Amino acid sequence: MNRAELRAFLDSEEEKPFEGWDFSYLDNRIAGSPLDWSYPSILFNRLRGGNPPKSLLDMGTGGGEFLSTLHPFPPFTCVTEAYPPNAVIAKRRLEPLGAQVFPIDEDDPTLPFADGQFELVANRHEYYDPAEVFRITAPGGAFITQQVGGRNDMELIERLGGQRQPEDLTWDVVRAAEDVRAAGFEILRSRDCVTTTRIFDAGAVVYYFKALPWEIPDFSVETHFEALAQINDEIEASGFIETSLHRFLIVASKTG
Repeated sequence: MNRAELRAFLDSEEEKPFEGWDFSYLDNRIAGSPLDWSYPSILFNRLRGGNPPKSLLDMGTGGGEFLSTLHPFPPFTCVTEAYPPNAVIAKRRLEPLGAQVFPIDEDDPTLPFADGQFELVANRHEYYDPAEVFRITAPGGAFITQQVGGRNDMELIERLGGQRQPEDLTWDVVRAAEDVRAAGFEILRSRDCVTTTRIFDAGAVVYYFKALPWEIPDFSVETHFEALAQINDEIEASGFIETSLHRFLIVASKTG
């Protein structure tokens, strides 16, 4: 497509609505290589195993898109969400399924729960304070988290004029596991995986970064059109571009 057609296409992608934490619009347009584990399967096995937990907290549930796939839930299930529009969506989706939704302040690490209230605390891609998670986890309970590592999307961000901060690049399984262990947990499993994400059209890049404004705070089609046009040219020539996909997993137990 010529530059005028490309600009019109990218502008239309920028205007697409994004609701909850649902990236299904990008299915088959952005594809990550498989990780060395399956976070959904790990949780599913815990919830359906021989001694399933009676209480569950899902931290940073978004609009409840993922958690809803794990229904039926333990008898006492709660979720937290810091982004007010997502909390509204989560209430609409999860409360009819039996989960209680707690909007929280993202600047306050204190969680609105009693000591030892949850046998399982799950966290996918959400900030957590290890000491606070330890406090609300029941003795013998577990904390399972999958996090986005510091090298994630690094090359793509740099192509668009952004930059990972040095402290961000050190966010990996070694650092996180040390913090979780220092809080009092026993680490049962920890894995780090750096692989690749393939992106098949420049419009997907626009939608992706508009949904994640903290990654490149000044991002827009207007300010980044030339870089997006270069990405489009490369995709038209090669079929895709690649960037790093970085995830890590920690499974921990509160012994005693």
